[in-house]
Amino acid sequence: MSDCAIPLEEAIHSASAEVLKAAAADSALDEDLALALLQRSDLPAEVLEQISKNAAVGNSRKVKLALLGHAKTPRHVSLALLRKLFTFDLMKVALTPLVAGDIKAAAEEALIKRLESLSLGERISLARRAAGRVVGALLHDPETRVIHAALENPRLTEGLVVRALMKNGASAALVLAVCEHPKWSLRYEIRVALLRNEKTPVRFAQEFAETLSSTTLNKRLGAKTPIS
Repeated sequence: MSDCAIPLEEAIHSASAEVLKAAAADSALDEDLALALLQRSDLPAEVLEQISKNAAVGNSRKVKLALLGHAKTPRHVSLALLRKLFTFDLMKVALTPLVAGDIKAAAEEALIKRLESLSLGERISLARRAAGRVVGALLHDPETRVIHAALENPRLTEGLVVRALMKNGASAALVLAVCEHPKWSLRYEIRVALLRNEKTPVRFAQEFAETLSSTTLNKRLGAKTPIS
C-alpha cells in the first residue's frame, strides 16, 4: 500500500517538490514508476537522492543507471552508486555522453582498479568496447589477446597508443603488436615513439627510421626519458 497521500501514478507528475519527495520515498514505488519519474529533467536533487535511498527500487540496475544519467543527481549520490555497479555497467556509464565528466572519470578509475580481478574473457570484451584510460590501461595487459583486442578498438586514440609505448614497463608484446599493426604502425607519432622504445625490434626500427628525416630523428629522438 502506498504511503503517499495521492496515487503514485499521479504523484510522479506533480509540480510540488514535497509531493515528489514523498513519492520518491514511498515503499510502494516500483521500478517502472521510478523510471518514469527519472525521465523528468526538473527533479530537485533531494528527490533524486531519495530515490537512491528507497529500498524498494534502490537496487534496481535500471534505476541506478537512470540516476547516474540524470543531470541533477548529486555527485555524492552518483559516486556511491558507482561502487554498486557491475563491471559492464561501469563501462556503460563511462561511455554515456550525458554523464558528467567527473563521474565518467570516476567510473573509468573504478574499472581500472577491477582489471586484475577480471577474467580473460571479460578483459578482452572490455578491450574491444571501452574507451579512454580503460582501453589505455588494457594495452598493458599481460595477455597478448587483450592487447590485440584493444588495438582494434575503434575508440582507441593515437595519443593513448603513444603514451602506452612511452610508459615505463611497456611490454615487448605491446611494442611488437604495434609494430605489426596495419593501422597504428603507419602513424608518424607512433613511429617516433617506437623508435624511442628500446624494445622495438631492429628490423622495424630500421624501417621506421627510413621514413623520418635526419632532422626529425635528431629533434624527436634526442630525449629518451619514458613517461612514468
